[in-house]
Amino acid sequence: MSSKLKVAGWMAVGALTGVLATLQLQANARSSLSALPLEQIQQLVAVFDQIKRRYVEPVDEKKLITDAISGMVSGLDPHSQYFEKQALKEFIEGTSGKFVGLGIEVGMEDGLVKVISPIEDSPAFKAGLKSGDLIVRIDETAVRGLTLDQAVKRMRGDPDTKVNLSIYRKNESRSFPVTIIRKEILTKSVKAKVIEPGYAWLRISQFQERTLDDFVARVEDLYRQEPNLKGLVLDMRYDPGGLLDRAIGVAAAFLPPDVEVVSTKGQMVEAAQSFRAVPRDYRRSPSNDPLRRLPAGFKSLPLVVLVNEGSASASEIVAGALQDHHRAIVMGAQTFGKASVQTPICLANEGVPLDKCPSPVLKITTARYYTPKGNSIQAKGITPDVLLDETAEGNVFAALRTREADLEKHLAGEAEGGKDDAARIKAREEARAKLEAEMAKRNEPPKPLPEFGSAEDFPLQQALNQLKGLPVVASKASSPDKAEAKTQ
Repeated sequence: MSSKLKVAGWMAVGALTGVLATLQLQANARSSLSALPLEQIQQLVAVFDQIKRRYVEPVDEKKLITDAISGMVSGLDPHSQYFEKQALKEFIEGTSGKFVGLGIEVGMEDGLVKVISPIEDSPAFKAGLKSGDLIVRIDETAVRGLTLDQAVKRMRGDPDTKVNLSIYRKNESRSFPVTIIRKEILTKSVKAKVIEPGYAWLRISQFQERTLDDFVARVEDLYRQEPNLKGLVLDMRYDPGGLLDRAIGVAAAFLPPDVEVVSTKGQMVEAAQSFRAVPRDYRRSPSNDPLRRLPAGFKSLPLVVLVNEGSASASEIVAGALQDHHRAIVMGAQTFGKASVQTPICLANEGVPLDKCPSPVLKITTARYYTPKGNSIQAKGITPDVLLDETAEGNVFAALRTREADLEKHLAGEAEGGKDDAARIKAREEARAKLEAEMAKRNEPPKPLPEFGSAEDFPLQQALNQLKGLPVVASKASSPDKAEAKTQ
């Protein structure tokens, strides 16, 4: 190594040390929290120096520091993230309901990208990708070793360009390639239809900026088609969540004025909040309350809420509020169990809107949320009033589905832990192994689940029976854990 390179390397280390020292002084001056751990900071500087001087190829200093920050944040829990400009753009697009890509909600499992759910009518949906599929390769790049952000970046691109994916479908024990053309995804998070005279189905697939306005518009459409509605099924199966205020608005549409929808608690004083069924907690514009357009009598319309293992976060807030206030019968399967709140913070100026932020953004878990009765569902989920199997024959794939409690480094729930948690994990793994063995013996793939909202949608039919006072075919399992372990 030349003396010039050595000097450059040490100058970089010196600059990093100076920044960290400044952070230490600022932390001491502004915070009552414990001082920064200087010994570990020195170790960080030492590692930085060794990589700069000894790594086989030159490494960009900014990339090293960014990777260190990303690693620090991702080590907290599965939902905290560090966004730079492109990732921030994609995050904003995701909440606005408009972006260019494949149209899938994704997570990580065993180092691979896991399809949480394809967005309805998206290129990925039309290409046949399913919840639980594992993406092994993106074009010529193996996914294992990539972060989730890196994998997402490779799947995003310009409109009308193609991406080649290698998929492993665990429940069918097979791998296959698929080519998908990227498109601008205009997600429609709300759809509805009259199922039969007097009864309607309304589905929310995600809580986005336009969800509350679209929800009210769909309800108006339903009443135009069927002025004498006797009951409604609110379907939030596989709804991964989204914007908190949109979820509060949907819950407020059904609840009496001013009742609590959800509360939050965290380390910071301002994290302790109560959100209620009032316009100030859900509307973006002081002069626009879309709920005023709802037909008279809607708040007393008989209601059933459908959920399953893929219902998470904001959809669990709505289901929990309607259940605690006895406004709806919740039916389906135990939900995902994500009861944590993530706050995006512009690091340059915390008061700047995200789309105006000139610097990276930290999306960090700042609070747990609680249902109106004060229950935390973190790593547990909402327990339905009536457990349903996903088909008339039983639960085919439930044991294979991932929940919050299965995610590495998940935030522990207040009721979670110890021997009960270990027993639950063991039972699920045994059920998973049994189902995979059964699938391997079959000569043909299992019959796919019917489309939500169709005449073959078994849980929807049971929800309609509940509304009409007819017999309901509940799950043969006596508890959520047994329901998810049930095989065909």
